[in-house]
Amino acid sequence: MVAADLPIGDRIRHYRGGRRQDAIAGLVGISPDYLSQIERGLKVPSVPILYALAQELGVPAAALLSEQAPMEAESSDTAEAAVGRALLGYGPALSTSPATAAVLRDRVEAAWQSWQTSGTRFTEASEALPALVADVEHAVRAARTGTDPAERRAVLRTAADLYCLLRSYLRRTGRVDLATIAADRAMRAAEDADDPLRIAAAQWNLGHVLLAAGQPAEAEELALRAAEQVATTTMPEVERAAMGGALHLVAVVGAARRRRWWEARDRLRQHAAPAARHVPDDSNIGWTVFGPTNVALHAVSIDMEAGETGEALHTADAIDTSGVPSLEREFTFVLEVAACHSQRRDDAAALLALRDLEAIAPEDLSRNPLARQLVLTVIRRARAMHARQAEKMAERIGLI
Repeated sequence: MVAADLPIGDRIRHYRGGRRQDAIAGLVGISPDYLSQIERGLKVPSVPILYALAQELGVPAAALLSEQAPMEAESSDTAEAAVGRALLGYGPALSTSPATAAVLRDRVEAAWQSWQTSGTRFTEASEALPALVADVEHAVRAARTGTDPAERRAVLRTAADLYCLLRSYLRRTGRVDLATIAADRAMRAAEDADDPLRIAAAQWNLGHVLLAAGQPAEAEELALRAAEQVATTTMPEVERAAMGGALHLVAVVGAARRRRWWEARDRLRQHAAPAARHVPDDSNIGWTVFGPTNVALHAVSIDMEAGETGEALHTADAIDTSGVPSLEREFTFVLEVAACHSQRRDDAAALLALRDLEAIAPEDLSRNPLARQLVLTVIRRARAMHARQAEKMAERIGLI
């Protein structure tokens, strides 16, 4: 069994198993070099060669075709479907007594803590979120018609925090459509609560939705406008610096995605870095993980995306992520280090970094497209010992 997104060359290598490449090539009537290029993704076999390879490998020709999984009706028992139903209003009857803001606050904070620190965060989120979303939605509906303004504001604040978490979860489970709804709900709840901190956090989340949707220019524009608004609020200085800096980081990513490297670096140096000097690493204001280390991690990201891998690795060597209150951010950092090693064709170092990632966040490794691609690259290109280790990793993460 192989993943639906596994390329043809990797499928052929998988089904070839321990049989020698030159032996298979000779039986099929092609050169070993040509078969090697097919397996490395440099050549695409013709239909007759593909058919001959399938016969020699003892599999149907369809098993070698790299195609997306067929569209299936969405299962009603998935966490994503359950979250979607809750967002659309399926939940407790209106006559049911809602949970208090204090109870919901504890549950939302526990869900955020799990999402940012657990190596099995997707499993834990899938178990907690559907009921939590339904209960928060029910509490919001009840609070809007209630008579206690303090409780209403507390419920709306809690809802804004939950929707921001939902944005992150849904985006990483491939539901950008639902992530957009969650980001919009976060904005509405924050505005109804008249909470400047949560309004800024909702704008930060909306910026990330735009980045995920392939709209970096729009994300950059939104983030810069929101950062200007934050600068004029009456929030405490640390909160104002954290949210303004986090929004500038969204703009940094937007500029980098548009390959405007110098603009991204200038914004990082002139806006994000000065803000970070006012924010301790462990503060995690608005669940944005903004602080000096996060700014340094974005510097690595820019250099990696710009192809300046030597500079990225030099910067990475000086970074200590132990104070960052987010396992996800640490995962992204190590993944980018692995990508830098891969770009430099240092497959042993890339594999070592991938093994570190599997140890700290196996569910993220199995879901992240870049991580999956890096595993395949090691299999295709590395020495036999490292390629075998990568193949075992590919099996563990469901790639083959």
